[in-house]
Amino acid sequence: MGETNIFLPSCSVFKPDRRHPTCAPEAYQGKKEGLSLDSALVAERLTQWMKTKVEEAGGRGVVFGLSGGVDSAVVAALARRAFDENILGIIMPCKSSVQDMLDAQLVSQALSIPYIMLELDDAYGLLVGQYEAFLKLEDEEEAKRVKANIKPRLRMLTLYYFAQAKKYLVLGTTNRCELETGYFTKYGDAGVDLMPIAGLVKWQVRELARYLQVPESIIEKVPTAGLYEDQTDEGEMGISYHELDHYLLTGEASPQVLARIREMNRVSAHKRALPPIGEF
Repeated sequence: MGETNIFLPSCSVFKPDRRHPTCAPEAYQGKKEGLSLDSALVAERLTQWMKTKVEEAGGRGVVFGLSGGVDSAVVAALARRAFDENILGIIMPCKSSVQDMLDAQLVSQALSIPYIMLELDDAYGLLVGQYEAFLKLEDEEEAKRVKANIKPRLRMLTLYYFAQAKKYLVLGTTNRCELETGYFTKYGDAGVDLMPIAGLVKWQVRELARYLQVPESIIEKVPTAGLYEDQTDEGEMGISYHELDHYLLTGEASPQVLARIREMNRVSAHKRALPPIGEF
């Protein structure tokens, strides 16, 4: 395993749609933001979708990262439903907050997820030290961003070690908001085999989390990639999840929000595509 293409659940990238194709139209009803989620139906469809994809790939189960956030909690809960015992969650602190580690453990306990914890601090420190011996960036903000992206790439390496060893597929935890705006690390948290929730915007992920009995403290936690101190998703994106959700589901946004979304989508297009092949 670990050498398959990335599969999304019928996700049509960057097409605002009142009936997003992640699920059939009957999964939606006209309420919040013009839609509400039939969580039971969505959970059943995504569970079956994962089963089918893993079976088609000849896999025995799935492995995924547990970050302590709602996205990874939902993926873990769906995996538990789909594969019962043939799952493995991995908590991979890398200069991470203690609270994130505790939250990840809370999720594993609440959802009965078998997990291991692998601290990546030493590996990260060793790599950064060797890299900076040859090239050290003078701009502190740029250096922070460059070094921060090493962390999800180390986690990707870790997940694929266990995936290949156990003949499992790697599940990603990227949601639709992150996918459409490129709010993920190339060959890091997007380096996966399957993206079960990449068709769901943030409020839909939270709705599904409640149905799947994810702890409320996890659902209401401020979204952050956790790559450095005081980082938040909305702070980095420059817009709120409410604004982004609303646009992706209805096509409606203020001129400022629309411009920001389109710019993020444009500059991140390379993240959603295979590398260009030379022409001759």
